[in-house]
Amino acid sequence: MSQPTPAIGRIVHYRVSKEEADAVNRRRRDFHNSRGAADRTGFVSHIGNRVEPGDVFPAMIVRVWDESTVTVNLQVMLDGNDVLWATSRAEGAEPGTWAWPGRA
Repeated sequence: MSQPTPAIGRIVHYRVSKEEADAVNRRRRDFHNSRGAADRTGFVSHIGNRVEPGDVFPAMIVRVWDESTVTVNLQVMLDGNDVLWATSRAEGAEPGTWAWPGRA
């Protein structure tokens, strides 16, 4: 059975790197520390559960750069109200890469 071809709108699994997890957690902590939530200012925030390096989240392919190297841009759907924009990512199994979901 051949692998699917990357295309806009396809859902894949994305494994978060340490740097990405740190950045997401920092944005969420900054909002919490700013008292924006307590003051109910209407400020759009970054909130959600903590992200750890190696966590896997669903991601939608939003651009295919090069099908021969399977390099894509992704919108990673985090466990919260925000997303992670992962650009020029290759297929793989290590943090910072994406993979096709397994069959159930």
